[in-house]
Amino acid sequence: MTLESKLSITNAAELAKVEEKLSKIKANQLFTSGFLDTLKAGSFQTLADIHQYLFAEIYDFSGKIRTLNMAKGNFRFAPLMYLEVALKNIDVMPQSSFDEIIEKYVEMNIAHPFREGNGRST
Repeated sequence: MTLESKLSITNAAELAKVEEKLSKIKANQLFTSGFLDTLKAGSFQTLADIHQYLFAEIYDFSGKIRTLNMAKGNFRFAPLMYLEVALKNIDVMPQSSFDEIIEKYVEMNIAHPFREGNGRST
């Protein structure tokens, strides 16, 4: 199955290739533009802003919480009915030590708030 994109690409492999190229260009711009310096570290809103920045040219859902349940292999990400509560809980997790930052990162990965591009955004 190929995700619907703004690029009208119907081949999943081709979409993945173009998405990788465009998101890498945007990631470089994200780091060099100073945009990251304007964002609050560790908040879901910041993650959504980063996701929007990276994928706005590719997907209509960029920066928006997913609207369906998702799994990868046998692992199910946070169920949709609990996703917003999970994100609020992750937002208030402490992040003053390396271990706390890693724990927060792991929880965000389990939540998997976006349809695509979660790892790259995080």
